[in-house]
Amino acid sequence: MVTWRERDFLAEQDCTADELKDLLDHAAWLKAQRRAVGATQVRQRLVGRQLAVVLAKTSTRTRLAFEVAMRELGGGVSVLDATTSQLGHKESIADTARVLAGMVDAIAYRGGDQAEVEELARYADVPVFNALSDQWHPTQMLADFLTMTEFVSGPPRYAFVGDARSNMGNSLLMMGAIMGADVRLVAPRALWPTDEVRQAAELRAQASGATLLLTEDVASGVADVDFVHTDVWVSMGEAREVWDERVNLLRPYRVDTTVMNQTGKRSTKFMHCLPAYHDQQTTVGRQIAAAYGLADGVEVSNEVFESANSVVFQQAENRLHTIKALLDRTLGDP
Repeated sequence: MVTWRERDFLAEQDCTADELKDLLDHAAWLKAQRRAVGATQVRQRLVGRQLAVVLAKTSTRTRLAFEVAMRELGGGVSVLDATTSQLGHKESIADTARVLAGMVDAIAYRGGDQAEVEELARYADVPVFNALSDQWHPTQMLADFLTMTEFVSGPPRYAFVGDARSNMGNSLLMMGAIMGADVRLVAPRALWPTDEVRQAAELRAQASGATLLLTEDVASGVADVDFVHTDVWVSMGEAREVWDERVNLLRPYRVDTTVMNQTGKRSTKFMHCLPAYHDQQTTVGRQIAAAYGLADGVEVSNEVFESANSVVFQQAENRLHTIKALLDRTLGDP
C-alpha cells in the first residue's frame, strides 16, 4: 500500500517506483481538476494546516509553486529567506527545525549541502521536503516526469546534456533508474556523477529494468531520445572563476539545433528546469555573452529554447501540480 502521510521527501532514492508513480498520478488528476473547475473550486483539503518555506538560496518557481499549491489547498504558508530568518548566522539548523516544528505542519527547505536538509528532517517532527540541495532536486523530478508522461506513454527515453554531476544530473539519473527509464548522461568525464551516485542508480536500475548510459559522445548519447534536458553550467553559489573552466569543458555540449537534429526525431522535446541563459535579456546572460562569445545562448541556443519543441514552460507549470500532490498526499486526510 502506498502511503505518504506525514513523510519526509528528501531524495528520490528514499522512494519506490510505486510511491513516485502515486504522486505523479495524483498530480495529473489535480492538474485536470484545476483546469476543469478552476483554481478557486479545487477542494481545500488542507484548511488549518501551515507550511514554512525556508530559502537559504533564491527561488522563483519552487517558492511560488509551494506558496500557490498550499493556498489553493486551503492552507497557510510562511516564507523565510536569508534576510528574514536567523538560520545559519544566529541559529543552527537543529534549533530552527525544532522552533518551526512547534508552529507549522511541514517544512520545505532549499539550501546547500544535502546534509542540511537531512539534519532539518532529523530534528523536526513534521514532514520536511527537499526543495533543492547541491546534490539532489527531487521536487523538480516530479515536474519533469509529469511533463514527459504528457507526451509519451511508458518509461521515457531522455538525455541530459551538460554538467552531469550537478543536482539535476544526479536526480535525472536516479529518478530514471527507479522508474525504469532509458537515461543517458552526456557530459565530459570530469563532470560525471560520483561513483557512489552511479552505483546507487545501477542498483535501482537492476530492479526496474532501466537502461543507464554515461557517455562523452553527444551524437550517440542523444540518438533516438524523446527528450533532451540541460541546465545552467554554473550553479548558484559557485565562484565566478568557475566559468572559465566550465565553458571550456562544456562548449561542445551546448544544446543547439545540431544536437536536437542528432536525435533523429522531429518530435524530440527540449526541457530545462530554468532559469536558462538562452539570450542576453539578463545581467548574467549579457556578461557571459561578452566574456565567451556566446551571444545567442549559453547552455542552450535561443533558437532551441524558443522553438515549438521546447516544453520548458509546461515543465515549469508542472512544478505547481506536482508539489500540490506532494502536499495533499503528505498533509491531507487519508
